[in-house]
Amino acid sequence: MASINVKPLADRVLVKPAAAEQMTVAGIIIPDTAKEKPVKGEVIAVGVGKKDEPMTLKVGDQVLYGKYSGTEINIDGEDYLIMKESDIYAII
Repeated sequence: MASINVKPLADRVLVKPAAAEQMTVAGIIIPDTAKEKPVKGEVIAVGVGKKDEPMTLKVGDQVLYGKYSGTEINIDGEDYLIMKESDIYAII
C-alpha cells in the first residue's frame, strides 16, 4: 500500500477497515446486501494526542471499534474511517 498523506489532528486516528466476510464458517456465501459492517481494521495514521492525553495507538495496530464509529472518507479510491481514539475498543 502506498503511503497516505493524511495527518489526523489531536486524538483522531485513520483506520483502514478490514474486508467484510464473504462466506460463513459453514461455507455459505454472504450476499452484498446482508454483509455486516466490519468492526476491525488497521491503524494507518495517528494524531499527536491532546496535551493531557497522549496517544496509545500507533501505526500498524490491528483494532476493534464500534459498528457505527467514525466518519467514512475516500482517499485515492480507498475507503477509510477517521475517528477519535476513544471510539476504539481494543488492540488485537
